[in-house]
Amino acid sequence: MSRIQHTFKRLESEGRKALIPFITAGDPAPEMTLPLMQALVAGGADIIELGVPFSDPMADGPTIQRASERALAAGMSMRKVLDIVRSFRATGDQTPVVLMGYANPIEAMGVERFAKASAEAGADGVLVVDYPPEECRDFAGICRAAGLDPIFLLAPTSTERRFDDVAAVGSGYIYYVSLKGVTGSAALDLDEVARRIPAIRERVGMPVGVGFGIRDGATAAKIAALADAVVIGSRIIEEIEGSTAEDAPEKVEAFMRGVRHAIDSAGERP
Repeated sequence: MSRIQHTFKRLESEGRKALIPFITAGDPAPEMTLPLMQALVAGGADIIELGVPFSDPMADGPTIQRASERALAAGMSMRKVLDIVRSFRATGDQTPVVLMGYANPIEAMGVERFAKASAEAGADGVLVVDYPPEECRDFAGICRAAGLDPIFLLAPTSTERRFDDVAAVGSGYIYYVSLKGVTGSAALDLDEVARRIPAIRERVGMPVGVGFGIRDGATAAKIAALADAVVIGSRIIEEIEGSTAEDAPEKVEAFMRGVRHAIDSAGERP
């Protein structure tokens, strides 16, 4: 059982839902990523999605695009991202880390080399936005052989055939994109999420995390009532953007604590 799968099993036994924050490696500066990851954990993160910066992030809205631009301008690369993961693991923290990004940096490194290096650094999963599941049997097999969970996206427009494709190659959890748009959008449709999640769970047999458009504790609590995990990215990066480098970890931790409390408190209600 992978570290990600163990985390969901533990949370299920505790009657709790996973909180999965996203930040971009290297934003606002490479030396700040490790303190920010530690702040996320201190604030209640169960799994961390660590963005691999890319120059053309097609699924990401302006906030995460700016984060990628800052990180790339600071010299971030795939090798440096893996160095950060290795440093995180050296602290003894067992929180799962999912590398999230796009195909180009992986293809440039080589898929097998990427999977081996990521696992050796201490990563637990990988989510590649532009790798469609129906074309990813080889990629998923390479990842699993290295000890990584290949994680895939589903969207409001996904068909039952796509559900089955994801079930065939994915593991760890499903990332359900809650709206037809880019990250940070505000058009979250809770009724649509409520309608789709049971069907996804039935077809794929994995925990379902919901992201895109979740900006506060109240919305996170509503999503947690429907799904197995809440994913928050753009709102956290906005906290980083609005802080000095020195203050960013404290601000991020405080925001996370608020969301964690909202999710857990909602779960305690009769």
